[in-house]
Amino acid sequence: MNYLHEMHRLQESCKEKGPLCIGLDTDPSYIPESILSDYAHPAEAVLAYNKALIDATKDDAGCYKVQIAYYEAMGLKGLSCYLETLRYLRSLDIPFIADIKRGDIADTAKAYARAHFSGDFEANTITVNPYMGFDTLEPFLEWCKPKTNNANPDAREKTAPTDKSAPLPKGFFVLLRTSNPGMVDIEKQELASGGFVLDRVGEKLLSIEKEMASLYANAGLSKTASDNTSPCSPVGAVVGCTEESDARALRDAYPNIFFLIPGYGAQGGAARIAATLLDKAGGTVNSSRGILTAWKNDSLLEEKRSAEKLCLKDIVESAQRAAKNAKEDLLSAKNSLQIHN
Repeated sequence: MNYLHEMHRLQESCKEKGPLCIGLDTDPSYIPESILSDYAHPAEAVLAYNKALIDATKDDAGCYKVQIAYYEAMGLKGLSCYLETLRYLRSLDIPFIADIKRGDIADTAKAYARAHFSGDFEANTITVNPYMGFDTLEPFLEWCKPKTNNANPDAREKTAPTDKSAPLPKGFFVLLRTSNPGMVDIEKQELASGGFVLDRVGEKLLSIEKEMASLYANAGLSKTASDNTSPCSPVGAVVGCTEESDARALRDAYPNIFFLIPGYGAQGGAARIAATLLDKAGGTVNSSRGILTAWKNDSLLEEKRSAEKLCLKDIVESAQRAAKNAKEDLLSAKNSLQIHN
């Protein structure tokens, strides 16, 4: 089918393959020493694990999320590993999210947008932090508009909807209500005018959604979602599944916005909360450590683990089992709530 933008492609992938997003937050400490010792540098072991894990889980993941901090922490070799991981995902035509959480002003924000929407570190979608102000979002929005020549958004021209050769407009997720306990320090602070700080961010997301819908309509792009509903906005929201109290309210408040849902698994978020957030426009539920380090609690590997004889194949197969279980858990929770998007 024809996708309107990268967020739409991500949305459709999660409809087809399921809502699981596998987080490649691959710290070397998540890999057994018996495997690390086979490589000259930890980054080489991480890349081998990433590629093997992608191969083993690609049928169960709607997308992957690559958290850049873990790669930056390994220095230049780590950034090379990050680059090669993105290239590998792109070579397999798998949607992925670069979790970079950038947020700055003016020319600095423009540079961040160029750095992660083009060049060596080009990503389909990224994460952005809006808490320095909404002007920090503007440079990223330019890459989401229905125009061609994405390498230079200031100079690009409109592309006809039938032009399949043009690159898809990009997408990004804005931090709305995150999964960490400290989100109450800012996101849940009450405003004198009523509501919370996160509600102010949500108002901006709705404004962006309306603006983008108008731009795509004016470009002649109509409803092309697989179920004949309107595709999601190119700008999504990060909404953690560690808080049940406002999950339904948040989902209903932003019905056409696709959610990136962290907190499931190792952070304690429940599948039933994630399933609520998967309603309407849908979303993708991230699991990182629960899959990457599944080998640590895998009863099938107890003997090898005790003898410190684990090999790459062992931990990849354990991660594959964990991914399948996570996908089944999320789909079961969706079915129990009668969510069928």
